[in-house]
Amino acid sequence: MEAKHVERQSFGQENFGKAVLGDRRRTRRLVQLADVFLTRPGGSLPEKCGDPAMYQGLMGLVQCDQVTHAAVLAPHRARTLERMRSCDGQTLLIIHDITELDYTSRKSLAGQLGQIGDGGGHGYECFNSLVVVAETREALGLANQMLYRRPKVPKNESKAASRKRANRQSRLWPLAVEAISVAPANSQWVHLMDREGETFECQDAMHRTGKHYVIRSQFDRCIQLGHELTGEQRKLQEHVRTFGASGTRTIEVPARAGQASRTAVCGVSMAAVQLLPPKQPRGEHGRDPLKVWVVRVWELNSPPGAEPVEWILLTNVEVRDLTDANERADWYSCRWIIEEYHKAQKTGCGIEQPQFEFAERLEPVVALLSIVAVQLLQLRDASRHPDAANRSASELFAPIYVKVLSGWRHRGKRSDLTIHEFFFALARLGGHQNRRRDHRPGWLILWRGWTKLQAMVEGATCYEYARSD
Repeated sequence: MEAKHVERQSFGQENFGKAVLGDRRRTRRLVQLADVFLTRPGGSLPEKCGDPAMYQGLMGLVQCDQVTHAAVLAPHRARTLERMRSCDGQTLLIIHDITELDYTSRKSLAGQLGQIGDGGGHGYECFNSLVVVAETREALGLANQMLYRRPKVPKNESKAASRKRANRQSRLWPLAVEAISVAPANSQWVHLMDREGETFECQDAMHRTGKHYVIRSQFDRCIQLGHELTGEQRKLQEHVRTFGASGTRTIEVPARAGQASRTAVCGVSMAAVQLLPPKQPRGEHGRDPLKVWVVRVWELNSPPGAEPVEWILLTNVEVRDLTDANERADWYSCRWIIEEYHKAQKTGCGIEQPQFEFAERLEPVVALLSIVAVQLLQLRDASRHPDAANRSASELFAPIYVKVLSGWRHRGKRSDLTIHEFFFALARLGGHQNRRRDHRPGWLILWRGWTKLQAMVEGATCYEYARSD
């Protein structure tokens, strides 16, 4: 976005300037590509590059052995972890989730990638760990990303053999947690996972390493009531569904196929329990019970035909009362942000569009586009920042962008647009109506506006060049 920061660093310099690729010229090329890709994130690689020379530079870059997925991702990861450590006294949510990257149409990659879906296609299971500030829901960056190639497993594989297999998918969750250090003493980092992440192996690893989590329950596990050794044994989900509501809260339910969005009124209850280890080990874990708190959030009166909301959340962050229970539910509600991120990867950046013959050349591009996708979320976050109505747009954007957008929106030159005014004009350019009853513009609307604005800026620049000749 040609951001105008105090350090005078571009997006590419901030996120890739410290990449170790074996040659400084390669790092400079990566920085250039990142800045160009941010101005036109959509479309094919030739469209992103804008000219044949830049495209050939990209092809030459990814052919180098030192230019790997890990090497391209590393400086952004380091920057994200540095930002995390600087958030004194704040709660940060590390949202873990998997999305499929489908390259089935790339026949040359068939034997190089893993199976996806029902096994008929090939691609990656892309495991993302996105860091979000709990209070503001601002995306700080990717703390980690893994590209997993799901293998074909024998149908008659025993549970013991599956548990010992080094490349089983369930290992990704504890590996993702292990890749992120323990929070500083003055901050709280909470690992947030949906039902797929609910494995005793992963939870046991976090208890042993002193890491906090909130995970949505998938299994009706055996539990022991309370945190004492003498508690009665029950089934988790069956037990918590017997509780009455200790209070109520609302949850915004997004629109789904055939169902409109709605505001759900939900009951909230909580309890202290101990998770008992599976009788037959599932993965690599200890045999001691895990002391946790369970928070249940459920819709009290769902509309006819609609699937009622129910969250059964497990956490090792103490839940003393209803306020704590609601806070844990607030944290879990931020999990939707990573779904937006996956959409930014695929729709915003076209991460499934690149065509390569070799996976080793595709993977660095996946890392590059994944970081551009983070910036699309941060574009939305900047528009919602508390000081957006008071700061000048020129603090974030080059003057030509402010000039062109204000000229389009206000039919005249205005150099005094605030960040708030800039983003709402950008949203209007992207198709948002700016009506009072409308929801605040999301990243997709802003991305559409940004893409159009980029074309307008390029046209204005070309016009100025033509006039000067």
